[in-house]
Amino acid sequence: MKDRPIGIFDSGVGGLTVFDAISRAYPSESLVYFGDTGRYPYGVRSKGVIVEFSRQIAGFLEDQGCKFIVLACNSASALALEEVASSASVEVIGVIEPGAAAAVAATLSGRVGVIGTEATINSDAYTRALQNLAPRIDVIARPCPLFVALAEEGFAGKPATRSVAEEYLAPFKDDGIDTLVLGCTHYPLLKRDIAAVMGPSVQLVDSATAVAHAVGSRLEERNHHRRSDAHGEYKFYVSDTPGRFQTVGRRFLGREVAPVEVVDLETLHEFGELARTGRRV
Repeated sequence: MKDRPIGIFDSGVGGLTVFDAISRAYPSESLVYFGDTGRYPYGVRSKGVIVEFSRQIAGFLEDQGCKFIVLACNSASALALEEVASSASVEVIGVIEPGAAAAVAATLSGRVGVIGTEATINSDAYTRALQNLAPRIDVIARPCPLFVALAEEGFAGKPATRSVAEEYLAPFKDDGIDTLVLGCTHYPLLKRDIAAVMGPSVQLVDSATAVAHAVGSRLEERNHHRRSDAHGEYKFYVSDTPGRFQTVGRRFLGREVAPVEVVDLETLHEFGELARTGRRV
């Protein structure tokens, strides 16, 4: 079990922020990343569709021998975590709970903001997670869909991004929050822009970093750490457009993303059928 990889999946490239955080924190661990670039984005899709896609990819990652799976997609974590976990034979970790726990630990005023895709915000997943941990906490959640495109196009630090950030985030200033959860894995790339608008009195919670800490806790609890002198190996899979994945992925990681293999949708459907019928891969 110790030498098996950790599986990470996202609707596209955004989960590479989680990949990066885990790879930096635990360089001896091998990682398998799947980006569902052929069916991106998840943030505007229905719960049923997101559950189906997530089950398919989780099944594929199980077939790769992963020791556990990280849903590095806030939309999938918000809408499909329970269903994926119930059909998987390995532990499944989402990004919502770690991010909520980090926000509760950070806030002093008890007023927390959350930004994310429409699917994540409309699910109220962060609100429930935050209030389960701290029932009296006030949560203000708003979608910021344009941040995804700005992050992927490399617009961090540009005037257009600052303008959009000011438009999206201005209402939070009147809400008196002291903590803001970046509830989408793309958003850490725009962290400086968001911080500049919110000011030094608001602490930003990066879900990628929070998930890396959660992964470390799981490895420690289950004694699944690889030996410290091991060198992690990385594999990347997508459902379409590997060239664009590599181009955008280079912006996210600051290094080459290779090799990238394409998994066809028919193969993914087969893994989804196995999950639905309770048969293991």
